[in-house]
Amino acid sequence: MILPVFYVDDVIKNAIKEDINYVDEATAFVIPEESVSSARFVSKAEGVLCGIEFAARVFTLLDPEVSFNFLKKDGDTVKKGDIIATFSGKTRALLMGERTALNIVQHLSGVATQTNSAVKLVEGTGVSIADTRKTLPGLRAMQKYAVCCGGGKNHRFNLSDAAMLKDNHIDAGGGIIKTIGLLREHIGHTVKIEVETRNMDEVRQAVEAKADIIMLDNMTAAEMAECVRYIDGRALTEASGNITLENIREKAESGVDIISMGSLTHSVTAFDISMRIDK
Repeated sequence: MILPVFYVDDVIKNAIKEDINYVDEATAFVIPEESVSSARFVSKAEGVLCGIEFAARVFTLLDPEVSFNFLKKDGDTVKKGDIIATFSGKTRALLMGERTALNIVQHLSGVATQTNSAVKLVEGTGVSIADTRKTLPGLRAMQKYAVCCGGGKNHRFNLSDAAMLKDNHIDAGGGIIKTIGLLREHIGHTVKIEVETRNMDEVRQAVEAKADIIMLDNMTAAEMAECVRYIDGRALTEASGNITLENIREKAESGVDIISMGSLTHSVTAFDISMRIDK
């Protein structure tokens, strides 16, 4: 497991508490305590798997003796009908953990699959696909891990990772050159500065102020290409805003270095995976 177990366990324990509360009415009064069953996760679609170890952890927190056999791993491409994992343990634990485990692996596989679709669409351009901070509260590390499983890269994890001047910072702070100047008086030598720009005039100011990364926000592909030519390698360039799978190739061919997409994490479709208990 790449993510720290203490982080994963905190997320899962909160999810289990939310779902089970204090008793699973159906399971507790129907399934004998000593009952043991075998089960499997089955893919019902085609895409990229992510979160299978997190799903397994749901069950081992409920029953430490649950045993797993992983047939697919995170980052693998799965097809409809593929068996992802088989496992066995106390039947009560399998039934109580089913929904929470599926919620996790379905959502994260959806993120990985969406990311992989974007990555494939820009192949050959040299552009990196990155996520944003538009993540579900409490799930950021898991979602960003899923982006990596899909072939993408992570933008900053939080506000402390880098200093990004967005439009509201710039408007409230008195312009790009002034706000970057104020930043440089306080930040440490390891902190990079990224500036969100909306037009060529702001791009010129960002270059003059020696920003490390210049975001080209909500621009057309033609506008981006013009800005990239002007920047000419003096800063990394990042395209963002209203980028979809339909227009991503055109934006990538503008010459930018990075394309960041909030949709990778905030509006993905859950990947269809089912759990089947053997009769």
